[in-house]
Amino acid sequence: MNLRDMHERRAVLVTEMRALTAAPAGAGGDLSAEQATKFDALKAELEGIERSIERQRTVDEAERRMQGAQLAGSGDNRLDDAMREFSLRRAICSMVPDLAAQVDCGRERELSSELARRAGRPFEGIAVPMAVFERRVVTGAGEGANLIATDLYGNQFIDVLRARMVVRRLGARVLTGLVGNVDIPKLAASANTGWVADNSALTPADPDYSKVQMAPKHAGGITEFSRSTLMQSSPDIEQLLRDDFARVLANRVDITAINGGGSNEPSGVLQSSIDTSVTMGASPTWAKVLQIIEAVELDNAEGTAWVTTPSVVRLLRSTAKVSSTDSVMIMQEPGMLAGYPLAATNNCPGDSIGSPNVPHKLIFGNWSDVLIGFWSELDILVNPYESTAYSKGN
Repeated sequence: MNLRDMHERRAVLVTEMRALTAAPAGAGGDLSAEQATKFDALKAELEGIERSIERQRTVDEAERRMQGAQLAGSGDNRLDDAMREFSLRRAICSMVPDLAAQVDCGRERELSSELARRAGRPFEGIAVPMAVFERRVVTGAGEGANLIATDLYGNQFIDVLRARMVVRRLGARVLTGLVGNVDIPKLAASANTGWVADNSALTPADPDYSKVQMAPKHAGGITEFSRSTLMQSSPDIEQLLRDDFARVLANRVDITAINGGGSNEPSGVLQSSIDTSVTMGASPTWAKVLQIIEAVELDNAEGTAWVTTPSVVRLLRSTAKVSSTDSVMIMQEPGMLAGYPLAATNNCPGDSIGSPNVPHKLIFGNWSDVLIGFWSELDILVNPYESTAYSKGN
């Protein structure tokens, strides 16, 4: 439902509510029981529509503010297309002496040099554009879609269980292609208005501006591939490499965006100095859920979604909303809490329920205010002579 449809639906609801209040059928000029029930249902739907309208306005306004700013891509469509076709397999092979002569990796070397030129710095290994992780390729399965042996199929590959990335899905804004430190202006205190007597002076209240600085941090990992895998030219091999790199990097970004501690890593949402905490306790209640929403709104903000752990979702979906005999739970349907989307992930902090060390978190806020910046491309260093891997032909 777009913004126009929501406005039209709101107008219909208000008209129906006005019609009920204009012709009360109950005793003493009040609504009848049937009218009151219908009015309450219309009111609940109206409140939901108004929240949706406000969320859509927030998104529309954010998009208007971003218009004209190149936040992704190089601005050269041909180069961007070439970057997406960059092969991780060939890039890795280009750094293994005996494989480099057997695999055509000239295009990857050329693109890596262009990335280094645009970044204004040399890479220690080979530069890999982040664009290779921006899309997923679904390839067909068949007798030719195997990994190495003829009875091992790429589409049957069983991946390790990983947490889903939720921060970007909930609206976090991503800035790519950054070079130096980035200062984002922030209005710390706005101007005030007030009533004054005739011929009296206004009290000055100038706005106060500050800034939020984004500076690059570094993350990395070590993984191992067999030489036989790298020699395969199947599209499935390339996609497995892309998926593995993309998922581990996305998982680390998600963990840090939620609870990054600063210093060697970026600062996450839970480490923000402007958050408002509400203690839920071991047993969640509907009143506490509403208190969290209220705390955000009292700070003149508007939340758009929740993030929590699967264990908290279990409690919310098994705890009665009002009393122990109530058949309506606090979280009545999957993925929604109090009218707002909810994402559950193991990337959100929390040990066992009631743990005194790492209590579970239920986070509510405007996730489009989270900024994730990428300064560099992925830098891959290949060591074909690492003792353990070398002994296995990896």
